[in-house]
Amino acid sequence: QPKRMSTLQDEARAWVIAKHPGQSEHLLRAEFWLNQFAPDADPTVQMATLTHDMERAFPGDDAPTQQHMVRPTDTTYNLAHGKRSARFVSEWLTQQGADPTFVDVVSDLIVVHEYGGWPEADLVQAADSVSFLEVNVQKFIDWIPTAQFGWSYERTMTKFIWMYERITVSAAKKLATPLFETAVNRIQRAKPK
Repeated sequence: QPKRMSTLQDEARAWVIAKHPGQSEHLLRAEFWLNQFAPDADPTVQMATLTHDMERAFPGDDAPTQQHMVRPTDTTYNLAHGKRSARFVSEWLTQQGADPTFVDVVSDLIVVHEYGGWPEADLVQAADSVSFLEVNVQKFIDWIPTAQFGWSYERTMTKFIWMYERITVSAAKKLATPLFETAVNRIQRAKPK
């Protein structure tokens, strides 16, 4: 008997928190923002949004790293990250007895979460962006003085702009705009003299 979707989403939330405490706030807030601008989103979109970065909870030789990223829009890094997250989430969902079709759709959405490309994928990408602009900005700004993972001022500003400009869902863009403006103000204050 497959689990009810709401139960599976609750279990996924607990899995995210337990396995990925360093990133769980970003993932939980992505789910929160999705529910603000797309409250009737399909359960596959909800699951993909909640779990899109889970590969980072599983270090390994095959893990793409920030050092490998040539620029924030780097397709090689972003797709490797998406595919690896999809693999771990698919394995977990399968272990929970999720329907194989559901698992496949969630996996497809996670693979493209940095780019979107169709309406459901655009929702996942938008939720990722809004949450990033709310939760992850200070972490990236804090990396600038030491150039941790190669994050210079210019590269970080490029990342912030890209995360905002890639949003194609108008309701999400509206929510993201004040967060983006705050992010730009914060990074400008942190600009090396």
